Amino acid sequence: MLLELQVKNLALIEQARIEFGEGLNILTGETGAGKSILIGSVNMALGGKASRESIRQGAESAYIELLFSVDSEEQRQALRELDITVPEDNTLILSRRILPSRSVSRINDETVTAVKLKQVTSLLIDIHGQHEHQSLLNLHKHLEILDAYCRAEAEPLKEKTAAEYRQYQAVKEKLSSMEGGLEERLREADFCRFEIQSIEEAALREGEEEELTARYRKLSHARRIAEELSEAYQALDTDGLSRAVRAVDQASGYDEELKGIRDQAYDVEALVHELSHAIQAYMDDCVFDPEEFRQIEERLDTIHSLQSRYGNSVESVNQALEEKKRRLEELENFDQIRRSLEEEKEQIEGRLKETCGRLSQIRSQAAARLAEEMRESLLDLNFLDVQFVMEVRRLNHFTAEGWDEAEFLISTNPGEPVKPLRAVASGGELSRIMLAIKTVLADTDQIPTLIFDEIDTGISGRTAQKVSEKLKEISRSHQVICITHLPQIASMADCHFEIEKSVREGMTVTQISRLSREDSIRELARLLGGVQITDAVLQNAREMKELAEGSK
Repeated sequence: MLLELQVKNLALIEQARIEFGEGLNILTGETGAGKSILIGSVNMALGGKASRESIRQGAESAYIELLFSVDSEEQRQALRELDITVPEDNTLILSRRILPSRSVSRINDETVTAVKLKQVTSLLIDIHGQHEHQSLLNLHKHLEILDAYCRAEAEPLKEKTAAEYRQYQAVKEKLSSMEGGLEERLREADFCRFEIQSIEEAALREGEEEELTARYRKLSHARRIAEELSEAYQALDTDGLSRAVRAVDQASGYDEELKGIRDQAYDVEALVHELSHAIQAYMDDCVFDPEEFRQIEERLDTIHSLQSRYGNSVESVNQALEEKKRRLEELENFDQIRRSLEEEKEQIEGRLKETCGRLSQIRSQAAARLAEEMRESLLDLNFLDVQFVMEVRRLNHFTAEGWDEAEFLISTNPGEPVKPLRAVASGGELSRIMLAIKTVLADTDQIPTLIFDEIDTGISGRTAQKVSEKLKEISRSHQVICITHLPQIASMADCHFEIEKSVREGMTVTQISRLSREDSIRELARLLGGVQITDAVLQNAREMKELAEGSK
């Protein structure tokens, strides 16, 4: 359950803190007050897109924090499998700081990736946005809903199907790579032998290139080295230095204080003589050998040629060698390997057919149950005479999800045949259908918190009342957070929040406050009466609230 939402410096919100309760949490307010910004902040905290423009004017960063209570042992176990430790108080803090150049997401102060964040939040909360019902126009969404409905039965088979499908695709790709005529295979085999021979004859070893490069550099600059060292050797005037040392030595015989200088002179003389001998020895050994230079140059060319083809390291070249050997073996034993792969493909395909068939059977049986529950739920949502069918059809190919596609068919008028949902449903009807789906899935869905952002789009009157009753029904087993403009829905609130926009010190500010029962009634009156709130409107709002309380 979502216990608390904190938002700082996000768009119009300078600072807001909301403590949500159990059951149905309703958020109302004037158009443009910032209700969608609030739901948007939850989306951002859950890993949704966040831009630098979302940071409030004048602020350095925006910050969003969600505090969840994880009360289910199944959820705690699922989180542990994602390497998320739930503290002893069973709370989980998700936060996101949005900076101009980046954003940082954390779970209980541990930085997490966007992928991991979405894996975690998918266990805790489900957001139905203003336009999510449009996803019902996508056939893949229909199959996703069906699988969610029969998750307990279907999930193990779906995992098995996905694994077998990956194996099936891998074998197919191997067989595909073996296509080609005999002449082409013979040419490829000859080329493989040539490449293998080239690499093996080169016999590369680790560190060889660095050693040869250093030697090559030395030989290619041998003349310059000799010239510079000769000049250095000549500059070292050892005879003059020896005379200086003798002079200091003689002078020290007359003054004890000069003994320190004499010792330094001895040290310098020894160092200079040592340096002179070292330079002379190096020059004596530094003989340019044209043959050695040619051999090094050719060897480096060989190394660089192999690296340009197979990778910039000895390890990469050796890996390429092993791959060439494996490929040559395949080409030399082509018929045997192909027969083996074809047999393997047939075996995997047989297992995949069996698994897909079992999965399809589960889906077909579940589709009938789902369609009937959907029809009953739609009747509750003021579809007066609705027929609802779910077709499960077999594709002519395998997928990672089996060989099925599913489609919702509906008729909302007596005497009319059922037609594809995408062909007949209006925006308001799609919104109610999505709500019906959420209701039906509520018993199987382990996600504790559901958020509905303006589920009331395109509905009014009796239909709005039916929608409010359905939301209330869902809130008995889930925490529901709902943004609405309709008093019928707002009257059902267990916790009612008002979102207001005002101007403070020249800046637009959005504020959120929890309403008392009387304040909630006044907000219902505003939703009912608009600008003019008369005593009659206020009384109507009070009656609406009392009726809602009586239906709980």
